[in-house]
Amino acid sequence: MTREELEAVAIESKRTIEIEQFVPKTQIDELYIRDPYYIAPDGEVGQQAFAVIREAIRKEGMVAVGKVVFTSREHIIALEARASGMLGMTLRYPYEVRKQAEYFDEIPDEKVPKDMLDLALHIVETKRGDFEPEKFEDQYEGALRELIEKKAKGEKIERPKQPARSNVVNLMDALRASVKAEGGSERPKPARQQTARSSRKPARGHGKHKKAS
Repeated sequence: MTREELEAVAIESKRTIEIEQFVPKTQIDELYIRDPYYIAPDGEVGQQAFAVIREAIRKEGMVAVGKVVFTSREHIIALEARASGMLGMTLRYPYEVRKQAEYFDEIPDEKVPKDMLDLALHIVETKRGDFEPEKFEDQYEGALRELIEKKAKGEKIERPKQPARSNVVNLMDALRASVKAEGGSERPKPARQQTARSSRKPARGHGKHKKAS
């Protein structure tokens, strides 16, 4: 198709979000979430309606699902209450989401050895913490900035040598090495043993939008 033909289906951008239904947030699979946007009322006229919808979905634990047009395309958007405004998450259309069976059905049913699982659980416990996004750094961006500075100074740019890697990995050795690197004990604490008499038991209106990220 030519560009002129494609332009014939271009949709005019709107500042209005058309709400079609309200659904439980838990029903929206993360696979469908695309981009987050901050949603705020557009002028004094729509402030009350905005607040009413916001508080209703907040109280009911629901999200408002509707459509909005921007970037010459119609998007599905889910609105949820966030502080004094709302968060709008554009959603993928079903045809944009691949079926997980195409990838997971061929994964063999692997039996997990107890000693490996115990070590893995120990590692999870020693690394337990709270999500603090400010602690994560984009190493690529930092390296790119450093490279640009070197090039501006006229320094020679060389590709760093990559360490040799082996395709053979002993999982138990890798788990033990991870535990030792954390300074912890190699073996997790054993569970309390049961007495002989005890029974065994198996062990997600109107408004203006702005992208949030």
